[in-house]
Amino acid sequence: MSNNQPVGVFDSGVGGLTVAREIMRQMPDERIVYFGDTARVPYGTKSQGTVLRFVRQIVSFLETHDVKAIVVACNTASAYALETIEREIDLPIIGVIKPGARTAVRATRNRRIGVIATDATINSGMYTRFIQSIDPDVAVFGKACPLFVPLVEEGMLHDFVTEEIANRYLKDLKTQNIDTLILGCTHYPLLRSLIGKCMGDSVTLVNPAYETAIGLKAMLAEHDLLAAPERHDLPPRHRFYVSDGAEKFEIFANSILPYDIRKTQVVDIEGY
Repeated sequence: MSNNQPVGVFDSGVGGLTVAREIMRQMPDERIVYFGDTARVPYGTKSQGTVLRFVRQIVSFLETHDVKAIVVACNTASAYALETIEREIDLPIIGVIKPGARTAVRATRNRRIGVIATDATINSGMYTRFIQSIDPDVAVFGKACPLFVPLVEEGMLHDFVTEEIANRYLKDLKTQNIDTLILGCTHYPLLRSLIGKCMGDSVTLVNPAYETAIGLKAMLAEHDLLAAPERHDLPPRHRFYVSDGAEKFEIFANSILPYDIRKTQVVDIEGY
């Protein structure tokens, strides 16, 4: 294993780009191989068995690129498949649920934490179990917000329709006296300003994408796998792959990443 091998990052679509963006910011020397399963998004409405099959295929694909570690930049995949995949591969691997949950427990003052996520992540109960394993006295209130993913995928970040749906989804959480809210899907940080407006200034928003990048840095350091410093005047060497819709993915990625993607390749992920 070489320090200069890339880190594999994957998601059901474009949401994981929020994690990739934080990795680029926090670890500019690292190289990324990103896969977005845009042909099969969303994962949040699918069964655990189906998501596990998808994740196994993606991990097999990333392994062909000699990645030194894998980031499961998808809450649903982290909830449904991470523990199984950890037992099946020899690479260091990190999901997005535990880093965000740890931060939320540190941030809460009244021990009332909200979680918004896909149906699958909420139904898995992973956030609640992990939060309460840290502090059993914390009350966790989950709310599935399934329409947020397609709205983000369509680029409707500031649309009045998205604002109306956000107000409907978050109405019940606002009555629970939470002081901390986990954005429990990697698409949701792209709606951070809208969600913050709905919840008000008294609620701290936790972005698991940022916390996962910090966790990845610690994990790589623990395994002595941090990339050696390189010249920052050279263009970063990241690679992007999708299962469908490369042009649409590129347009979206270039709107949120700190540099322009020049090429995105389509992969037949069912072949892995």
